[in-house]
Amino acid sequence: MSVNLKELVNFANETLSVERFKDYCPNGLQIEGKSAVTKIVSGVTASQALIDAAIAANADLLLVHHGYFWKGESEPLVGIKGKRVKALMQADVSLLAYHLPLDAHPELGNNAQLAKILDIEIESGMEPGNPFSVGNIGSLSEAISAEDFTHRVTTQLGREATLISGGDRSVKRIAWCTGSADRMIEQADKLGADLFLSGEISEPVVHYAREAGIHYLSAGHHATERYGAKALGEFLADRFGLEHQFIDIDNPV
Repeated sequence: MSVNLKELVNFANETLSVERFKDYCPNGLQIEGKSAVTKIVSGVTASQALIDAAIAANADLLLVHHGYFWKGESEPLVGIKGKRVKALMQADVSLLAYHLPLDAHPELGNNAQLAKILDIEIESGMEPGNPFSVGNIGSLSEAISAEDFTHRVTTQLGREATLISGGDRSVKRIAWCTGSADRMIEQADKLGADLFLSGEISEPVVHYAREAGIHYLSAGHHATERYGAKALGEFLADRFGLEHQFIDIDNPV
């Protein structure tokens, strides 16, 4: 089966409520390819490796979390970005990208999907009362040590997580936001979290965790954001009767 590209894009935009987000990039269709979509390939970042893999897999549409045209990014389509865009356009493959809307979606989003993988029960967003909050807070079924939770994350994500200890407090209440959201640790602390999990880590966050007594866990930007695009791709494929393939381009960061 196939679906009209515009119909699919409109449905995805509505599903993710893209108009409700002020983002660092355009969300939705970034490069327009063929009008009919039969196969979706999803992945984290629209790198050349993922583009080449999607083309080889006969995709009509590439769905990613990290697309192009970021604020502050050089605008000319030259160099690496030019080659990427050229490859997609020559192959007539569309690029569909969702950043914050895909982080925040309560079921398909990166944060929601990560909670399922790590067995965290979601209580609310990190901005209670805001249904479009990026980041969540929730709890484990029982308190465990920070080291045991770190082992769980490492095992489930297949990547060594880095724990910055906030002391000897056990872990039950957890706040998390995938990607490069480590500075949200202060917000997590105010919400009473025992541990804050994100993808990346910066030098000041180490000191904050130690001094405030809240554990911080860096689990990898790519590793924490592998799940939203995959979930959305599966959702769209089921909705329209399409073929879907998730391709993971390894990234240690």
